[in-house]
Amino acid sequence: MRLQDKVAIITGAANGIGLAAAQRFAEEGAKVVLADYDVEKGAEQEKALSEQGYTVKFVQVDVANRESVDFLVKQTIDHFGEIHILVNNAGITRDAMLTKMTTDDFARVLDVNLTGVFNCTQAVVPYLIEQGYGKIINTSSVSGVYGNVGQTNYAASKAAVIGMTKTWAKELGRKGINVNAVAPGFTHTSMVAKMPDKIIDQMKSIVSLQRLGVPRDIANAYLYLASDESSYVHGHVLQVDGGIMM
Repeated sequence: MRLQDKVAIITGAANGIGLAAAQRFAEEGAKVVLADYDVEKGAEQEKALSEQGYTVKFVQVDVANRESVDFLVKQTIDHFGEIHILVNNAGITRDAMLTKMTTDDFARVLDVNLTGVFNCTQAVVPYLIEQGYGKIINTSSVSGVYGNVGQTNYAASKAAVIGMTKTWAKELGRKGINVNAVAPGFTHTSMVAKMPDKIIDQMKSIVSLQRLGVPRDIANAYLYLASDESSYVHGHVLQVDGGIMM
């Protein structure tokens, strides 16, 4: 068991990549807090994973709201007594070309994807510092590395996550805390499943492996960075993208 008795908070854990990560972490012995804004799906997944014999707890959170994040952390400590791993996976898109993007859509994506990562990390890190151990994994994107048409807000937020990851790695490494990021490529989530087949085929065609990723591909990268196998990996951005850019 690679995460035996470790306590992990995973944001955006009610579906998609976050849910796949919760499943993988639980399979490897972790106690997992499923943090998500969607109460119905979160409670449903808590029930499903619990019935499989895993130790999980759902807590509703709005990562853009600091009071909500503080409540999440308090609930985790009250329930499990400690925190070892934080996966900042929650994120949203509000895509539009630059000339058509609204200021509200720009701000909302940064609130969730960037400020949310800051809020969760700042709330959790005192506990990691106190115990002299911790793993922080931030979700960026290949859009944050290379940019993407129609994603001014999303690409900006994900590029900023990389900057924060490297900054926190420099600040927290001496305190026994590993900080890394994962940059997924095109991944077959419910959002992608709604796209026309023509668009999905175009996406596949520019990936070297000629397929989209699946949530478990990304979850496996999270698992590696959360485990002690990656104890000397620090300040790194791990691209899990099928070779979309080489």
